[in-house]
Amino acid sequence: MNYSGAKKPNIETVYQQYADMLYRVALSTLQNDMDAQDAVQDVFIKYMSAKPDFKDEEHEKAWFLRVTVNRCHDMLRSRKVRLRLHAESEVEPVNPAPKARQELFEVLHSIPEKYKSTVILHCLEGLSLQETADILGISLSAAKMRLKRAREIIKEEEKDV
Repeated sequence: MNYSGAKKPNIETVYQQYADMLYRVALSTLQNDMDAQDAVQDVFIKYMSAKPDFKDEEHEKAWFLRVTVNRCHDMLRSRKVRLRLHAESEVEPVNPAPKARQELFEVLHSIPEKYKSTVILHCLEGLSLQETADILGISLSAAKMRLKRAREIIKEEEKDV
């Protein structure tokens, strides 16, 4: 957090500031409590080892979100490889979520990964479309299109039910 030469805060302060938000993003993506906790832990380990300097608080927040989304995608890819190797049909959440949260996870599970990240950051975390685009490394118009397509997929799913 080196904004204009300010002293870096200790890890506890940074953890308190971002941990809950990063956990929500990870849980929404991974749909598994233990994996989400692991992802957040990995992000903070990377933060401590990389010791990045940030221009401002928005840059810092974007870094944490981007690293979290990337880590979750890596974990999902790894999970798919493990599932193929072990021929398991489905990974069950270790700590099942309450009914409303479980329904949200089911909806998120029904949309492709590239749309899911946009929905999580914009709709669940309340980031603007521009912030979402910046974090995902895509253009604003691409973020808008991904959100539109995600909504279309969700509406189609609701029709089929």
